Amino acid sequence: MRVNVNSIRQMKSRGEKVVMLTCYDYSTARILDEAGIPLLLVGDSLGMVMLGYESTIPVTMEEMLHHTKAVTRGAKSAMVVADMPFMTYQVSKKEALHNAARFIQEAGAQAVKVEGGANIIETIKKITENGIPVMGHLGLTPQYINQLGGYRIQGKTADAAVKLYRDALAVEDAGAFALVLETVPAPLAGFISRKLTIPAIGIGAGAGCDGQVQVINDMLGSFTDFAPKHARRYANLAEITSQAVKTYQQEVCSGIFPGEENSFSMDQAVFEEFIRQAE
Repeated sequence: MRVNVNSIRQMKSRGEKVVMLTCYDYSTARILDEAGIPLLLVGDSLGMVMLGYESTIPVTMEEMLHHTKAVTRGAKSAMVVADMPFMTYQVSKKEALHNAARFIQEAGAQAVKVEGGANIIETIKKITENGIPVMGHLGLTPQYINQLGGYRIQGKTADAAVKLYRDALAVEDAGAFALVLETVPAPLAGFISRKLTIPAIGIGAGAGCDGQVQVINDMLGSFTDFAPKHARRYANLAEITSQAVKTYQQEVCSGIFPGEENSFSMDQAVFEEFIRQAE
């Protein structure tokens, strides 16, 4: 049975931590799904870790739909949440609903994620009222990076903390089933998590949140451009991959690969007849 919005809400009520990882392709989705990860986020972070953009802002609907389709083909039990990219939900509620519906109808996602607080409350209401689950995102919101002036901790002053808290309550009231808190001081994130009835999932927001999300390329060590402070590396796939391809190159050049076990045989009589005819 697939994880759904009720499953996620019940995890909070039971005091279970919600685990979420980003995912951008079929093979990884299969692995994460079989490992029992309940939430897979097709994040617009794919723009940086998969497509080489400098930020998430250039990511398009078509790129997000392409990757979301791949993930939903691989995930049979996990709930798949798709990021709505920059300017696909801010222009109008009508356009936001249309784009959200594409993720559900065309790409097979079970929910969408949007960034922002008071400025997009009516949009969240519009989408959820039409049967599409919405996950909110507050704190450091990468789509607002030009306005924020960089990747900085949010909610550090009393006024900023109050605004963030009120935005969180408003997002919940608008119908969101969960909320991501990114790069927020741990005491503030913990306070907000306790006040909300929906799960607050942290990334760089401390252990007091109801769950955690990480970019899988950060935790596996396959993205090497930079290492976020909030990430913990559980493997070093960049080093493992580099060593593997070097070994492959050496074996090809020395004639070790392919070996007999990697090759296909041919009946000797047939081969000899081939030689006779060819020559």
